[in-house]
Amino acid sequence: MESKVKYNYPETKIMEVTDVVHGVELKDKYRWLENSSDPEVTAWDKAQNDFTDSFISKIPFRNKIKDRLINFMKIDEMSIPQKVLKGERVLQYKKSADDEKWILYTQKNESSELEELLNPNKWAQDETLHYYVASRDGKYLVYGVSKGGNEDPVLEVMEIESRKVLSDSVCGWMQYISDWMPDGSGFYYSCKPLKGEVPEGEEFYWPAVYYHKLGTDKSEDKKLYFDEKVKENWYSIQVTEDGKYLLLHKGQFYKNSIYFKELQGTDFKTLTGDFDAEYQAEFFGDKIFIRTNKDSPNGKIYLADAINDYDQNRWKILIPEKEYYLEDFKIINGQLYVTYLKNACSLIQIYDMNGNYIKDVCLPDVGSAGIWGRQKNSDIWLWFSSFTQPSSIYKYDYMTERATQFFMPRLDFKFLDFETEQVWYDSKDGTKVSMFIIKKKGSKPDKNTPCFMYAYGGFNISITPTFSSAYAIWLEAGGIIAVPNLRGGGEYGEEWHKAGMFEKKQNVFDDYIAAAEWMIANCYTCRDKLVMTGGSNGGLLIGAMITQRPDLMKALYCGVPLLDMIRYHKSMLANIWKEEYGSSEVEEQFKYILKYSPYQNVRPGTKYPAIIVTAGINDARVDPYHARKFVAALRDANASDDPILLQVQQSSGHGGGTQLSILAGQSADKMAFLMDQVGMEF
Repeated sequence: MESKVKYNYPETKIMEVTDVVHGVELKDKYRWLENSSDPEVTAWDKAQNDFTDSFISKIPFRNKIKDRLINFMKIDEMSIPQKVLKGERVLQYKKSADDEKWILYTQKNESSELEELLNPNKWAQDETLHYYVASRDGKYLVYGVSKGGNEDPVLEVMEIESRKVLSDSVCGWMQYISDWMPDGSGFYYSCKPLKGEVPEGEEFYWPAVYYHKLGTDKSEDKKLYFDEKVKENWYSIQVTEDGKYLLLHKGQFYKNSIYFKELQGTDFKTLTGDFDAEYQAEFFGDKIFIRTNKDSPNGKIYLADAINDYDQNRWKILIPEKEYYLEDFKIINGQLYVTYLKNACSLIQIYDMNGNYIKDVCLPDVGSAGIWGRQKNSDIWLWFSSFTQPSSIYKYDYMTERATQFFMPRLDFKFLDFETEQVWYDSKDGTKVSMFIIKKKGSKPDKNTPCFMYAYGGFNISITPTFSSAYAIWLEAGGIIAVPNLRGGGEYGEEWHKAGMFEKKQNVFDDYIAAAEWMIANCYTCRDKLVMTGGSNGGLLIGAMITQRPDLMKALYCGVPLLDMIRYHKSMLANIWKEEYGSSEVEEQFKYILKYSPYQNVRPGTKYPAIIVTAGINDARVDPYHARKFVAALRDANASDDPILLQVQQSSGHGGGTQLSILAGQSADKMAFLMDQVGMEF
């Protein structure tokens, strides 16, 4: 085929394996690429990376894009300063323009000097600070250290005042703290079993909650909460802010159950149903406030009593379901701050403890926002971002109803030159779908404008307005951005999510196709100027785009994707996602999965558009084999002259590299490739 002549791709051997699944014969030419520990696969990865590096290095403006991205990324940034629950100590992430990684700082009190507490820039190059949780009195710190983006943090304990790292260690791997005991004597944590403790391959499952008492050996840690029958079920522990109650969360993917007891009590009381919906609970004294989407796809908040009326049948509706999605709530300074998504943008409303509406929180603009504070503290913090404003921090004053800017990153970008509009378009089945379009202010649609589309469409995850350096690069080069809110996401509640799950997954693909068709029909762009992008579940989306509608776009980016949906559940922790996609082990589910699974739907002789596919060698969620096998299959089948590239990123996990310079380089490769394909300059 022409593509094999034009591009001297590294050789990929064929070792065909045949499976019979529910009576259907499936051939797999590249099963051997699933074994990441095979030296031959390692060599194959290197050859692919060398080829891709050589290809991209010939794009004249690639390094210029990287420099611009570094300019966007290497800026002063900070997180909301958070005071410990019982004390004056403050902890806060900060990063200066010269830092590759975020640094954790502390203050003895709000008026004292900021002191460096943990500086990952002084650690090994691939080590990062994955999380931290301080004890309530601010005496101790538990934190997790990850390597190469592998999402396998090793838990450490520090005495904050002396900076002494204690000898305490804990069990298992993927070690995450759940919560401290109120007196700081120990903490609850979750982990997964080590290899050899469970059947081979199941070390990604069987999570358990342990209790560790400070100063004791991990052999004395008590294994408290775990499942003996279902390996996918997870557990976590939460101590209420007042230290009176202990909450046990038991989850099965995105559905969960909640149990509670007094901290020193023996028996848990059942608060919610068993995996029948999503639940969030916050205790305020003996009152329990519960958010759920049970029998209310957009969510509502109930009130229960921890002493007498905690049975679910006796809950009282506090805030009824609205026409828009209830995303979250927090009790701050004795009031309820409820975050909604209205047309995929944040709306924060304040209610009293009896459920009476008081007022909206005045946000800086239309975009994405969140609120933070303590139940009995008057400090109220707000973060906000939009497509044309980087994530910024505000101090909210309840009395004056004003959000005063506390920190905004200083970026060399002309934000005021661009505007965002929201449109609605019809999908294949007539469903109305919303889409954001970011463009030069006052510009009119022009079919010759390069368009960068991004979408996700799954796992109840909402794609809302946030600033992106990649978007900024594209806009500066004269392009436009389009971000549709596909079914499968969480923007419009649980029904919107369910409309993109299981046998309805094709709706997600149809929504993205319809978005591209709308952009072309309304002269915002044309086929030869359109690129479509997505990562993770969005990588599956891109796999479906190139196999179902290769004629629709000029180029694609497919990041850390799921692509062999017949076998996806067999690797790492992916079997938990059967609650979203289904599993080929079930015959009826196999039938609809086979219809869209990208790897099984690559067709010989098809003219495929240009695509760059990326994988992370340390990805703890999606196995790199998906990207390998798909690229091999596309190249073998392709009848076009367009390039098909693979980048197996080293020292990278599901979210890319661990240093800003590495992330900038990875993003520059993607952007340079896409921009070059549609004839852009930079």
